[in-house]
Amino acid sequence: MRIELNGSPKDLDGSPTVADLVRQLGLERAACAVEVNARLVRKSEHPTHALREGDRVEVVTLVGGG
Repeated sequence: MRIELNGSPKDLDGSPTVADLVRQLGLERAACAVEVNARLVRKSEHPTHALREGDRVEVVTLVGGG
């Protein structure tokens, strides 16, 4: 399956959820926000929110600095 991740195409195997994608990106311990098709997906919904072909996904992480 192919989605658009932060503006770039990304191929995924199987029927992944948002939680699977976050884990694949190595962000399971990071503070991050995920939007699918311009809708915020709450962290509690990550394990059950299935991604579909053509979804537009934005993943944003918090970055500290000064």
